Amino acid sequence: MRFVPVKTQEEQAALMLVGVRERLVRTCTQVSNAIRGFAAEFGHIAPTGKTHLTPLLERIESDANLPSMARETFASLADEYRRINEQIDEVNAKLAAWHKADECSRRLAKIPGVGPVVASLLRMKTPAPELFKSGRNFAAWMGLTPRDHSTAGKTRTGGITRAGDESLRSALVVGATAVVQHVRRGGRASAWLVELVKRKPPKLAAVALANKIARVAWKMMVSGECYAERNAPAAA
Repeated sequence: MRFVPVKTQEEQAALMLVGVRERLVRTCTQVSNAIRGFAAEFGHIAPTGKTHLTPLLERIESDANLPSMARETFASLADEYRRINEQIDEVNAKLAAWHKADECSRRLAKIPGVGPVVASLLRMKTPAPELFKSGRNFAAWMGLTPRDHSTAGKTRTGGITRAGDESLRSALVVGATAVVQHVRRGGRASAWLVELVKRKPPKLAAVALANKIARVAWKMMVSGECYAERNAPAAA
């Protein structure tokens, strides 16, 4: 039976902070979706994405044709949205301070597609890297490996299992998506990733890259090694 390191109180406090951040992000998404839905009923449409919500609120505020009750409701939702984002910024600042103080988290952040936030999540949410026999097992724990539907000697793989921690898996996929977009715009990357982006749709390429990032991160956490570009999924 393998020894499982017990998290310190500092690590437990940081993990609690991550949980608070996840709750705030979910609430922020719910409020922004409500604003978009109500705005559409009054003819105000905006593209998806956080950057488009503030201009939408400004258009609504300047619309003199809106009923007073609607204007007050939108103003209340806008205040709630801004307040939640301020809280998220405060939590992110605390997580950034924790990240800077943690040597392993700083090393993990050097992996392209990881960065400080994902590195902190990897450090806090991984129970103990030594528990996993390989990087593949670690990626499987996160739900980043495909389902196996092989029968009669024929290999058939389905979508990813989506096991493990959803927020950690999503953070890795989001980071990998940014790297894939960088490569699609002509950015420098490893030959493996360039070929992957050519063969696969962007979403599938991002999941495959997230799988590889997870394996690299596991190796770095277990061995204590620093990030090496030759083993990396993509260049910085």
